[in-house]
Amino acid sequence: MRSIPRRLVIAVAALAACGGKATRAPGPAAPANAVTVRSADELVRAMHDRYAGAWFHTATFVQRNTRYLPSGAADTSTWLEAMRVPGALRIDIEPLAQKNGILFVRDSQFIIGAGQLTRSIPSVHPLMVLGFDVYADPPQRTLARMRSLGFDLTKIQEAEWQGHPVYVVGAAAGDAHARQFWIDRERLLFVRMLQPDRDTAKTAEIQFNKYRKLGGGWIAPEVVFLTDGKPTFIERYEDIRVDPQLADALFDPRAWNTVPPWRTAR
Repeated sequence: MRSIPRRLVIAVAALAACGGKATRAPGPAAPANAVTVRSADELVRAMHDRYAGAWFHTATFVQRNTRYLPSGAADTSTWLEAMRVPGALRIDIEPLAQKNGILFVRDSQFIIGAGQLTRSIPSVHPLMVLGFDVYADPPQRTLARMRSLGFDLTKIQEAEWQGHPVYVVGAAAGDAHARQFWIDRERLLFVRMLQPDRDTAKTAEIQFNKYRKLGGGWIAPEVVFLTDGKPTFIERYEDIRVDPQLADALFDPRAWNTVPPWRTAR
């Protein structure tokens, strides 16, 4: 049985792990419609309430990846992704004939090789939680999942990111290394995560960039991973479609061979 290339498993594992060096300057004057909150609990509730009932339920897109190697070279890959909000993300790795992929379903990660389930592990996917599930899940569930990932929800600060005021949850002012997530105050969208890298002397960073409004929600078609400010992996999304009809079997790890990827099924 052909197994999934190790470099792809490592890349996807980075998506579920998360978090360069950052500086905080006093934020600009908040827009009139920017949310004012005093705690992480209030922030997560505000995020949920802003889009509850309006956020899209499903989405599909083609993901073009660039991975930067320590040598300075880069390699590329293409994944087909299908999402159900909350709690489900399927990744089919091209070439599709090899039937390799990864499935995140309700806090577990399933590795598929040659169409067969090869491994499963518990895994809360923080980018799914903060980028999508927060708008559909009850706020208490979101808060519990973020606590389980080690975020200190007692800490919340104001800062600026890309010219916009944000809230920073998980770190004290001036701390650009502790595990933390950044939320745009005006649109209540996740924009950034920082945390210690596997080499804990370094800082890992993830950015959700270039948000586009789709249906009643939003999606960031560029996701950038950095270590100490240096890009290591970039995702760019194409052919984004919201609220397509998706078969339940797409998100069943034991049914991988029974339903084709969304791009070939439509």
